[in-house]
Amino acid sequence: MTSGSTDSPRTLADELRARSDAELSELLRTRPDLLSPLPGDLSELATRAGARASVVRALEHLDTFTLQTAEALAVAERPCSQHALTALLPGGERRLPQALATLRARALLWGRPDGLRLVRTAQELLAPSAARPSATGLGPTLAEAAAGLAPSRTQALLAACGLPATHDPVSAVAALTALFRDPERLAALLAEAPDAARSALERLTWGPPYGTLGSGAEAARTGAPLRWLLDRGLLMPTQPGTVVLPREVALTLRDGRAHRELHPEPPELTAPVRHDTALVDATAAGAAHRALDTVETLLTSWETEGPPVLRAGGLGVRELKRVAVTLDVPEPEAVFWLELAYAAGLLAADGAADERYAPTPAYDDWLAAPTGERWLRLATAWLAGTRVPALVGDRDGKGRLLAALGPGLDRGAAADLRHRTLALLAALPPGGAPEPAVVLDRLRWELPRRLADPARERLARTALVEAETLGVTGRGALAGYARPLLDRPAEPASVAAAAELLAPLFPEPVDQVLLQADLTAVAPGPLRRDLRATMALAADVESTGGATVYRFTPGSIRRALDAGWSTDQLHAFLAEVSRTPVPQPLDYLVDDVARRHGRLRVGAAASYLRSEDETALGQLLADRRCEPLRLRRLAPTVLVSDLPPDQLLLRLRELGQAPAAETIEGAVVTLRAESHRTPARSAPVPAPDAPPPADDALLAAAVRAVRAGDHAAGAAPRPAGAGRVPEVTGPPPRTAAADALAVLRAAAAEGGLVAIGYVGADGMAGHHVLAPVRVSGGFVTAFDHTADEVRTYPIHRITGAAPLA
Repeated sequence: MTSGSTDSPRTLADELRARSDAELSELLRTRPDLLSPLPGDLSELATRAGARASVVRALEHLDTFTLQTAEALAVAERPCSQHALTALLPGGERRLPQALATLRARALLWGRPDGLRLVRTAQELLAPSAARPSATGLGPTLAEAAAGLAPSRTQALLAACGLPATHDPVSAVAALTALFRDPERLAALLAEAPDAARSALERLTWGPPYGTLGSGAEAARTGAPLRWLLDRGLLMPTQPGTVVLPREVALTLRDGRAHRELHPEPPELTAPVRHDTALVDATAAGAAHRALDTVETLLTSWETEGPPVLRAGGLGVRELKRVAVTLDVPEPEAVFWLELAYAAGLLAADGAADERYAPTPAYDDWLAAPTGERWLRLATAWLAGTRVPALVGDRDGKGRLLAALGPGLDRGAAADLRHRTLALLAALPPGGAPEPAVVLDRLRWELPRRLADPARERLARTALVEAETLGVTGRGALAGYARPLLDRPAEPASVAAAAELLAPLFPEPVDQVLLQADLTAVAPGPLRRDLRATMALAADVESTGGATVYRFTPGSIRRALDAGWSTDQLHAFLAEVSRTPVPQPLDYLVDDVARRHGRLRVGAAASYLRSEDETALGQLLADRRCEPLRLRRLAPTVLVSDLPPDQLLLRLRELGQAPAAETIEGAVVTLRAESHRTPARSAPVPAPDAPPPADDALLAAAVRAVRAGDHAAGAAPRPAGAGRVPEVTGPPPRTAAADALAVLRAAAAEGGLVAIGYVGADGMAGHHVLAPVRVSGGFVTAFDHTADEVRTYPIHRITGAAPLA
């Protein structure tokens, strides 16, 4: 019902018919679940708005005071006047009109100001009953609590209260209700009560309204005072040994207040610290750059041989610990990076018989993309994702352990809570860094029912930690380049704007390092990707940060030689990438390792060991540590072993040797493994608990279709401005499938009419005139003017489409 209407609607559907198109669009925007599937008319829309699942979802998005207003309406007389509602909510007068407007806009409330009614389902969810108190701490009404009493019992209650007898139980309950609602008469009645009886009422006044009679000595002590209250209806029995305080008594004792504490105003969102925006952006960009390096390090380590997939899905605990060691991070953070790479479509299971995790083909495209675009892919996947890394290690409802990359980690509310948390940071002045506890307090006020579950509150807490880790925030404040990403749904223009803001903050890659005499190399900034890969092959990373420190060791030099590098190539590489002359100790290290590398040659017999140095072979035979290798001499320069070549190579390296593998012809084998990729894989689809908000074009088209359906059903006149639908003659349209799809999408976006040819169940093509609303998933949903109803047609059965004026 519009604010200016004076007619009293009989139902919610009547009120919806009186609303403007803009008001209906706002309803569908705030409750997008009502759009799927599109209601045929306003009566169907009203019915769906009162469905339990939809109402529960709508209540979860109310702030604390609006919810308290709805709870007050649920315990008030039905219908309730706005004046009576104000009396139930003292102190909330200023915000009450806004709360009522919100409830009405979301179709949870209807009726004139002197006859407000909650939707019946909301009334059932929020109102107390004989089995369940409400959030207000109030119990059922006296009439509800006395529903099973014998007529003689109700007359006895009247007599005990000094009231005249009546002819039936209904009037008796009405007389008692009037007594309990009158503060003066109730006070006079309670003046005669024993002190213990008044104490019992005080304990139950603010809830919970249920009490027990106790047993044994306790029952003997409290029995007489409670019996006094039971005899007068001030307490009512519910189950054996249980009593409840009637709602009318509690409200009178509360001075008419529905809630003990009213929260009309949100907690103030303050930022005690305000950083310089340039510092915030630089800090966040540094974290973003570390995020890219971490994901690349993770996936590079899985290129040759990724960990196996558990039989039940996911990553094993032992493999997770290895990932944490590889990335040098705690295990919870390692889970975050794993799930982030998975959500971005860069990591998946390969689907082989011996199924393992490996990078996807999209990982190669990601590596080749500009730095800003690489980070944005991670950030947008995180914002939209519904998988919750923090749940790893918990158990599901069946007691099964939740594993990283495994099933059971989706939580529909995750993406929405993530956006709401960041939106609070965006509402602060740039650079403002609030305390996490302040943010959570504000979220609890804005979404009290949604955060009533501790698991959901945990989602909000981890969102702040993950945002800092990923580089969405810096020093607790929202980064400037992340603000465009908060638009929902994220438009390409928003992502492009974020990329433009982020690009100058990333340092330019460097192509040289500083070699030092202590066998270390310092990269003064982020290295080019190819140079970083080569340095990781020839040296070990010792520390990371603003500058990365590499250390050359005999093992790292041998690793480069095993990968096929020659001594000359290694010397040339070091000379090329160093800004300073190559230190002499590093030259000596390379030459020394190269001199010993390949002195022993391993080949296949079961395996053999060959060397021109007979002394070296004699030392191995004499070394007790080599006994497990089961070596025996065939010739002065050849030993054989029962071990396979790969195991023999590994054992010799563990003993400090530098063997090289060789082919039958005697050529040295390069041991660098080939990179493994999964087949093409799509990123996991988020599973939100509500559909995304519709855009303005879809909302306008949906309202037109519902109005037309209401008119076709005879419940409303033809919408103003709606002309007569043109008649279509001649054969049904026949166009190419791509052209028909383009016509349908254009009509859905612009609100036009389309003539289509449609092949029915009888195999015959016929004419239909549609007002398309939605074109997706191979179907078109539209108001069919030929049939005067909303219908959904599979596109593959449409022979063609032509726009109509």
